[in-house]
Amino acid sequence: MSLEFAASVGDRGFDVRLSVAAGETVAVLGPNGAGKSTLLSVLAGLLKPDAGHARLHGRSLFEIVDGRGPWVQPHSRGISLLAQDAMLFPHLSVLDNVAFGPRSLGVARHEANSRAHAWLERVDAVELAGRRPSQLSGGQAQRIAVARALASEPGLLLLDEPMAALDVSVAPAIRRMLTDVLRDRAAIIVTHDVLDAYTLADRVVVMEAGRIVDVGPTRQVLDNPSNQFAAALVALNLLVGTSAAHGIDTDSGHRVRADSTEPIAVGVRTGVAIRPTDVDISTVEPTATGLNVVPGTLIDVEPRGDIVRVRIADLAADVPPSVVARLDLVAGTPVWFTFRPSDAVAYPV
Repeated sequence: MSLEFAASVGDRGFDVRLSVAAGETVAVLGPNGAGKSTLLSVLAGLLKPDAGHARLHGRSLFEIVDGRGPWVQPHSRGISLLAQDAMLFPHLSVLDNVAFGPRSLGVARHEANSRAHAWLERVDAVELAGRRPSQLSGGQAQRIAVARALASEPGLLLLDEPMAALDVSVAPAIRRMLTDVLRDRAAIIVTHDVLDAYTLADRVVVMEAGRIVDVGPTRQVLDNPSNQFAAALVALNLLVGTSAAHGIDTDSGHRVRADSTEPIAVGVRTGVAIRPTDVDISTVEPTATGLNVVPGTLIDVEPRGDIVRVRIADLAADVPPSVVARLDLVAGTPVWFTFRPSDAVAYPV
């Protein structure tokens, strides 16, 4: 195991245990205020926890009890932090920026420059070696920042929203580059972009209110979400309840039926995922049999390009603008949402 981590920060309500295997990339997802930045700060040595311990490749980074104990300084941890902004040294050339890490570790100039050149090749930026940061585009600067972070050969790479500050036309190329350089390297990536998780991460951790609320292989967590945040990331409705003899009794008081990924015993906590495109809406109570029916009052009518997302407390539906106009849908309208059992997937949570 590359990283073993457990820490608490009382005034932030943060209490997390996390491990990262050798060569594994873990994506950390969660709403604002979930504790993602606190996690990176404690790992990087920018914030001291009230209690906890961490070991990286068998070496202790800290062992804190009641605010006291051994604490390795940030520059000695073998951890590199890559932030949203490249934050390159403006007075140094690209080559010198990348060579800075090895030089700060005592590597001779010739060897540091050789390592820097090798990493510039790895991120496809050799031709930028002689430029200053002011001469770089946002995508170019982020490539250099990645090379600089890795040139010191860190035992763990931390990435904080690495694509957030990039133009959407640049992000795919940076994502492909990261897919290559993160291979067989221990890394934690904090992101709000589900595409980052799907393309870069072996495992996903979902945080809420300073706690881990879900963790597992990327597709398992995101394809079968157990919480509303993860469901929203992958554009799914999520109903949670308890399996019964003839369906799932949801926490909001509805009984629904759904296909299941595996047999689910009666009494087991169960999630039901439904795509908004598979949900129909009516302003009169449906009489057709065989459908799941969830009544409610519209709380949101949101245009999204060529569709409109309409929402009640429990579900969202994506419908054409013509349906919104025909049914005269506005916030406050009583409606019935329906979906076929075959369009819903049930799984234990």
